[in-house]
Amino acid sequence: MLTQRPAWKALQSHYAAVRSLHLRDLFANDPARGTRLTAQAAGLFLDFSKNRITDETLQLLVQLAEESGLRARIEAMFTGERINVTENRAVLHTALRARANSVVTVDGHNIVPGVHEVLDKMAAFCDKVRAGQWLGHTGKPIKNIVNIGIGGSDLGPVMAYEALKHYSARNLTFRFVSNIDGTDFTEAVIDLDPSETLCIVSSKTFTTIETMTNALSARNWLNAPESAVAKHFVAVSTNAAEVSKFGIDTANMFGFWDWVGGRYSMDSAIGLSTMLAIGPDNFRAMLSGFHEMDEHYRTAPFEQNLPAIMGLLGIWYCNFFGAATVAVLPYEQYLKRFPAYLQQLTMESNGKYITIDGEKVNYDTGVVYWGEPGTNGQHSFYQMIHQGTRLIPCDFLAFGQSLNPLGRHHDILIANVLAQAEALAFGKPDSPEPHRVFEGNRPSNMLFAEKLDPAMLGKLVALYEHAVFTQGILWNIDSFDQWGVELGKVLANRMIPELESPEEPELNHDSSTNNLIRRYRAARRYA
Repeated sequence: MLTQRPAWKALQSHYAAVRSLHLRDLFANDPARGTRLTAQAAGLFLDFSKNRITDETLQLLVQLAEESGLRARIEAMFTGERINVTENRAVLHTALRARANSVVTVDGHNIVPGVHEVLDKMAAFCDKVRAGQWLGHTGKPIKNIVNIGIGGSDLGPVMAYEALKHYSARNLTFRFVSNIDGTDFTEAVIDLDPSETLCIVSSKTFTTIETMTNALSARNWLNAPESAVAKHFVAVSTNAAEVSKFGIDTANMFGFWDWVGGRYSMDSAIGLSTMLAIGPDNFRAMLSGFHEMDEHYRTAPFEQNLPAIMGLLGIWYCNFFGAATVAVLPYEQYLKRFPAYLQQLTMESNGKYITIDGEKVNYDTGVVYWGEPGTNGQHSFYQMIHQGTRLIPCDFLAFGQSLNPLGRHHDILIANVLAQAEALAFGKPDSPEPHRVFEGNRPSNMLFAEKLDPAMLGKLVALYEHAVFTQGILWNIDSFDQWGVELGKVLANRMIPELESPEEPELNHDSSTNNLIRRYRAARRYA
């Protein structure tokens, strides 16, 4: 039990002693703090000096990681042990970016050659589309790509497309459809020519109701003979029978594996739209970035291990300071969807109250991740971060080079991110007017890199993947299942016939749900 570990108990006593320390004093008493409490790897620099910690805090957090067996669990993940205990699966998103000569064994079989076989197949397909050699049913080359998926089959591709738009083929148009709301599909294709459009349908089982409903609408929108479907649809799936039944040539089905969780799949065939946008070489550069951070996490001592440090600091604020959220604040417009991507990665992974032993936890797990790119957020929610009553740790992301140099823009942008971190830490305590007082002592991390490129995006995603894993191990929960999404799906599938039935159905829900169903049926009848 986490709360019975010696390091946990020591941290409780330590927290009581340091909780009122102010960052102003910590920096004043330690002139080297700002250069000492830093770590760097793979071209990514982490300044964690503006956190409410001392050297002893870090030592105790590392001790807690060691007592929790983190090092052994890291190795278990990388070597293919079935650490997803509720689904009895290995967890090997790291194998998606392993070198071609690596050996990762699952059930006695080296899975790495299969990974690279799919990558090569993706690359050949993407080269053909990007070269204008893939033709639609009327003989026109493809100009538009519509990615149809949901959850990890959407959030990763959307985020990666936006993050790497600077490197994308501008002669191709990319759209993403995920929501079952018909508006999502309608608006995505409203200005596209079906004869020049390729749809990627991403669903492991090819039965996900939102994805398949949107895919059927796309097939109807194509408005062409059934034989045309194979020229305008490809699949990312493992269900060849359903893919073929839909009308897609299984030669154009790109597979993945049950040891890849949806929210960890953007570097698998789920990233087909990403590869189409940025090209195979840039996609492989992104995979190399993932791999470089993987190796750092696997080998570096925890005291200098970027994902471990960030994960442990998250434990510190969640379980001792009671922080319920983390703000992720990228000062890079291309990363505008990065906080939304992290919401699924972090909250679907660690929003759990049952341990891997089947017991209910007696401590908090998981926090809410949210954010917006700077400097937009400064003109909205930063007020609460600076002067609100809740403690909100922040992760700032900044880059030394702009991908679009324009006058003084980047200097002003970086001045703002550095100023915000400084203001949060040290505040302004001496104003005669109470509303102008900034107490400071608001913690933050600063992640700094030279520039945002495909490799750096891979490093950033892997950094947060492994920080999430670190926390999951210490909390003794399964970070790789997502049973919490199941109940609502089951109930919705039962309810659909009740909404669509021509005759008034017998309703056996609670009185509120029964009443809402009747109101919807009445509104639908008169639409």
